[in-house]
Amino acid sequence: GSRRGISCTPGIAVARGRSARVMATKASVGYVGMGIMGSAMAGRLIDAGFPVTVWNRSQEKCKPLAEKGAKVASTPAEVIQTCDITFACTSDPCSARAVVFGPDGILSGISAGKKYIDMSTVDEETVKEIAAAITAKGGRFLEGPVSGSKGPALQGQLVILSAGDKALQEEAQPCFDVMGKRTFFLGEVGCGARMKLVVNMMMGINLVALSEGLAMGTKCGLKGDDILEVVKEGAITCPMYGLKGPKMLAGDYAPNFPLKHQQKDMRLAIGLGDQVGQPMPLAAAANEAFKAARADGKGDEDFSAVYEAVKK
Repeated sequence: GSRRGISCTPGIAVARGRSARVMATKASVGYVGMGIMGSAMAGRLIDAGFPVTVWNRSQEKCKPLAEKGAKVASTPAEVIQTCDITFACTSDPCSARAVVFGPDGILSGISAGKKYIDMSTVDEETVKEIAAAITAKGGRFLEGPVSGSKGPALQGQLVILSAGDKALQEEAQPCFDVMGKRTFFLGEVGCGARMKLVVNMMMGINLVALSEGLAMGTKCGLKGDDILEVVKEGAITCPMYGLKGPKMLAGDYAPNFPLKHQQKDMRLAIGLGDQVGQPMPLAAAANEAFKAARADGKGDEDFSAVYEAVKK
């Protein structure tokens, strides 16, 4: 049948006034989860000429993708059944499990050889549970959490932290090349989740450090802009400080990475520390700052809104 906005001339897709693209070599791609990250990644795949089918729990989030030429599925099971390769990006372990194990979920539609790549940031236990269920039904599984937020997702500049089925990583690489600037293969399932929690834990600690520095500095009479400029010229400069600092001073917390997700990652990282017997005093302190900001109603704002809780 015809796909909205795409002609069905064999091997050719004409997507709404765009030049014709040869499609014969491009796998059909499914994408489950149309949040900030999933919608950005799916949008890039559509723009690159892949035939894309999307699903989201609330269907209205699929509309912008449908307008770009995506097909909208009614269930995750339909996505995995109709696509060569299916990606998912959901907000937390509970959501990641729900799209797999829930009614009409991925698991109910999976069959031998079907490929499922979960790009959600979850704990190791969750990703291993999903991997075991998928492979038990003959499916193939790769985890692929990403480092990067809304901007890098829209620009295809994410860092992809894959683990699991090495052959599947290689098969998915044409898609990863559209979504990210570099793909790592880290080993067995669980390594991607561990790496993501290490990175996001350090990111959270560093942002709270910047918040404390700006809060103390401005309270003792220094100009926030001067603090940022001095930091920029020293050894502790980093891209995040340059991106977030000016917005924090301006009170601009439009979400690139929602604070509630950063706090969830701090919690998961501290849990991993417990498992391996690693004391985490800085992560624990930073987590309390993010929890205070959530309690102040800032969970849906950018994670840099932790500054408002810190400077009280």
